[in-house]
Amino acid sequence: MLEVQQLTKTYHSGNKSLTVLDDVSFNIAEGQTFSIVGPSGSGKTTLLGLCAGLDRASSGSVTLNGVRLDNLDEDERAEVRNKYVGFVFQNFQLIPTLTALENVMVPMELQGQKGAAKKAMELLGRVGLADRHDHYPAQLSGGEQQRVALARAFSNNPKILFADEPTGNLDPDTHDVVEKLLFDLNREAGTTLVLVTHDHELAAKTQHILRLKGGKVAD
Repeated sequence: MLEVQQLTKTYHSGNKSLTVLDDVSFNIAEGQTFSIVGPSGSGKTTLLGLCAGLDRASSGSVTLNGVRLDNLDEDERAEVRNKYVGFVFQNFQLIPTLTALENVMVPMELQGQKGAAKKAMELLGRVGLADRHDHYPAQLSGGEQQRVALARAFSNNPKILFADEPTGNLDPDTHDVVEKLLFDLNREAGTTLVLVTHDHELAAKTQHILRLKGGKVAD
């Protein structure tokens, strides 16, 4: 599902350069759960962005569901994301002017799916928020917003879900609810899960763990 070969990312500013990822390689099979862990500044979020086609590497390659991303322009990468990828972010990234229901419908409408409202309501029910479907993000707690974000992430039947610190902004009780929903929904859908987290207990619940240190794969 995801093949990463000798991925390097270097940022240049004037005559200075900073390498945030250095020769990272790994493979993830379809349906696997996979964590990327490491201290702050180790390159985790940069790696996630490259794997999802949000950014382009300085060298190396990323192949997502058989499509090699480094050969594509920005529009082509966006098309691959719309087709195959779901996202969950630490800060939820819901659209503030849309209701919970409308937020969940967005990926389906981008794909031109029929019956988006019905499926969105089913997903909101699955995360326990059917009765809050007409609420705007500002009217929801952090945990509720992340549950809406989870419903949205699964709405376009992604082949692979990228989750960046999905429980990082949540209190312990809400953390446990969101974590359980994430794994349950992922298992039901048969989605490949790639998780960036500081939480080693959360990482331990995935099948594979990649440890980063200073932009390199640590033993």
